[in-house]
Amino acid sequence: MTLLWIPLLPLLGVLVPALTGSRGRPLCTLATAVLPAIALAMTLAQLPALGAGDIPRVSLSWVPQLGLDLAFRLDGLSLLFNVLILGIGLLIILYAHYYLDASENYARFYAYLILFMASMVGIAMADNLLVLWFFWELTSLSSFLLIGFWSHRSEARKGARMAMTVTGAGGLALLAGFLLLGDIVGSLDMQVVLESGETILADPRYPLMLVLVLLGAFAKSAQFPFHFWLPHAMAAPTPVSAYLHSATMVKAGIFLMARLHPAIAGSELWSAIVTVIGIVTMVYAAWFALIKADLKGILAFSTVSHLGLITVLLGIGSPMAVLAALFHILNHATFKAALFMCSGIIDHEAGTRDLARLGKLAKAMPVTCVVMSITGAAMAGVPLFNGFISKEMFFTEALETHAFGGLSLVLPVLATIGGVLSVAYSARLVHAVFFSPPRHAPPKTPHEPPHLMRAPAELLAVLCILVGLFPALMATWLMAPAVEAVLLEPLEFHLALWHGFNLPLAMSAVALVAGVITYILHRKIRQFVRDFPPRDASRIFEGVIQCIGDRAERITECVDNASLQRFMTLLLTASLVVGAIGLAQMDTLTGAKGNQPVDSVLLVGALLLVFTGIGTAITHRHRLISLLMLSVVGLLVSLTFARFSAPDLALTQLSVEVVTMILLMLALFFLPQKTPRESTPARALRDLVLCTGLGGVIAGLNYTVLTRDTESISDFFLDNSVPGGGGHNVVNVILVDFRGFDTLGEITVLAIAGLAIFKLLNRLRLFMPHSDSEGRIWAPDRYPMILTTISQTVLPLALLVSVFIFLRGHNQPGGGFIAGLITAVGLILVYMARGVAWTQKRLDFPYQPVAILGVGVAALTGFGSWLFGAPFLTSSFGHFHIPLIGDIELATAMLFDLGVYLAVVGATLMILANLGKVTTPHRPAKEDHDATERGLHRTDDPTPDGKETV
Repeated sequence: MTLLWIPLLPLLGVLVPALTGSRGRPLCTLATAVLPAIALAMTLAQLPALGAGDIPRVSLSWVPQLGLDLAFRLDGLSLLFNVLILGIGLLIILYAHYYLDASENYARFYAYLILFMASMVGIAMADNLLVLWFFWELTSLSSFLLIGFWSHRSEARKGARMAMTVTGAGGLALLAGFLLLGDIVGSLDMQVVLESGETILADPRYPLMLVLVLLGAFAKSAQFPFHFWLPHAMAAPTPVSAYLHSATMVKAGIFLMARLHPAIAGSELWSAIVTVIGIVTMVYAAWFALIKADLKGILAFSTVSHLGLITVLLGIGSPMAVLAALFHILNHATFKAALFMCSGIIDHEAGTRDLARLGKLAKAMPVTCVVMSITGAAMAGVPLFNGFISKEMFFTEALETHAFGGLSLVLPVLATIGGVLSVAYSARLVHAVFFSPPRHAPPKTPHEPPHLMRAPAELLAVLCILVGLFPALMATWLMAPAVEAVLLEPLEFHLALWHGFNLPLAMSAVALVAGVITYILHRKIRQFVRDFPPRDASRIFEGVIQCIGDRAERITECVDNASLQRFMTLLLTASLVVGAIGLAQMDTLTGAKGNQPVDSVLLVGALLLVFTGIGTAITHRHRLISLLMLSVVGLLVSLTFARFSAPDLALTQLSVEVVTMILLMLALFFLPQKTPRESTPARALRDLVLCTGLGGVIAGLNYTVLTRDTESISDFFLDNSVPGGGGHNVVNVILVDFRGFDTLGEITVLAIAGLAIFKLLNRLRLFMPHSDSEGRIWAPDRYPMILTTISQTVLPLALLVSVFIFLRGHNQPGGGFIAGLITAVGLILVYMARGVAWTQKRLDFPYQPVAILGVGVAALTGFGSWLFGAPFLTSSFGHFHIPLIGDIELATAMLFDLGVYLAVVGATLMILANLGKVTTPHRPAKEDHDATERGLHRTDDPTPDGKETV
């Protein structure tokens, strides 16, 4: 279970900034870093186990029927990425402390950052395909929040939307690929998948699965043609760019290809797709990096280019190519994070990232100049730095691969071209900023930043030198287990700076010399680009999105004329056609089961139900009468449930009817008392035919199903309710135990709906009418004495009954949902009798936390079962002897039911109580009469005398 804390600690760390943000930035920064630091220490503590050949794993059963377990592993590949994610993440936390302005919400920024960190750790450690996909999507959501952190900037919002759209679409493709992969293997367990490579490659569905998985990986790692989102994401604060776009998010797709390498690599299709996409991305992005005029723009395209390099190595797929890919992942994260930090320092201290306004900064910022020169040299592949070693390994593999026939001769040439462009844009990045004279003055006088702001970049620059000089000492401990995790077998290798005079060294020399020459000529190159500008892929993307939106709008215009009647007509017609097709395929409507005898009570009830239903429709223009008819329909349905031995359903239906009636009565207060006649006779006839036909089809389908002998699931629940759930009330046991996950989702939706409605009503103010539509003045006494007296008696009785219904729910009709509605009705009666202002002075607490607490209690009850190795939401029960009370049964499902109770109370009162606060004192009588006819008006003026009406 210790392993579980490594991904769990960063998740818990999301709460830390919210708890410490009000205590000052230094404490918030320090507290935010604590849990990731502990997770990093726990990761490194697993090194002895990895050295012994063990792979620590932990698995908690979640939805075993779907093969979904909350499973994590820490092999060498996970170790490598965890060190990068958590280690560089800690440096980013320190860097952001100095980078963010004092006026910015640093606590919110840290919360987003830690959420992203936790999602990346989850990806790195996931031991189940669906768990990996869950964290994959969480990175998209959290990166959207980080990229759009400066939401007041249009380019930040645009970059966040673009990143979310592209990576989200890739995530959908990845989900389809994972499901297909799991179906091929017969399991979603990562270890089973990794050991089934031969089975996967031999399956005819392999090409489709491979394309889907690679689409997800390419979209996340900004590979061509999905590369365009990454430069636009540079609108994020520099700490975000330094973290997401160097060591974490853009490496997620690379990680996925490395993780699944034993299972889905090794085919010609893999080599062709991955290598070609990688080499195109590498050269194409390097060319754009050379011509960009913005510091972060250059770094963005250089990142895409280096990701292409790593992709090429994974496409080649030889053991040494895999080693080179993993080694360059480490090196690139090191120098690129430092370069992004330096660009942020320059922007922070000089006020711009535009190369035209930067130059000769070496004198004003000497230390930053040294750091950026070191890391820029590492990016260019200059000898004595870490980037040189991995790039020379890349050249070696490009020369030795022969998987593409004659085309294999082109790969070294393209690799060298990529190296030339890498040297050129690296030289431009350093020389133009620190040594070349600027064409325009910067907005601010540049100077060195605080030392601690520069310290993370300095540390990474030192690592670039140490790894470059002593690669075996500095990196083998990470590389050896990582390569073994990808290849599923150990690999003998030796990382060294010098391998003698050979062809890869000559390619490096050519790249350095030609790169310097290319930089010298870069102004002519940029002039050529201005004369013949390349097509911007982001504009193509925006055009496609715009085209889709336009087409969708045209289709909507053909269907949607803002008429609810048209929508209902289309919906009911489609339902009628589908149902009639199914009914027409039946040989006979009557099955083998006989009909039950009809007694007089049932017949009278059915006739009343029919007549009141018809009456509701007939009297719909008189809203109050229609509402009364509708309440009778609800009462008759409740009695029907009771008649057929479903007391839980009867209680639930009755409670819902009461709450619904209150809600509708409150809503009717703001509407005209009569509905204008809108339907023509032709429409009325159409509606009658449509509803009659649909009612007949539904009745026929129900009759067909009910008269046939089919296997029922009821026996399972009846047999297992007591031994499995500890309750004799089967309905309640189903809700809080067998189908507890469904209930958790439902109360979550209820809480979200309540919060949304609360937000809509919170600032809404409507004028209270002085009279009705016929000119009759409303009674001046808005809180009648009789209602006030009754509420004083009903409230304690309602609370007592709700407690009784709650406690008996596991074995007798009742439960948290019904008890919550009873409590809500009792409280809302007080609101109606006394008014919102009077009641809230005495119930001085908001209902939003109550609903959220309810969902939290229900969820934590489910998580608690994991502590005992049981699946999520597994309940436990036992009999206990309590003095003076005697033997009593207690079940953990009661805690879950308590969460349901709180969620229902909070959500219901959020809606009903706030609906009564939206009125303001009335206008003069004539204006009131006109307002009543037109519908009431909105104003944001607060109520002067605080007299709200419910």
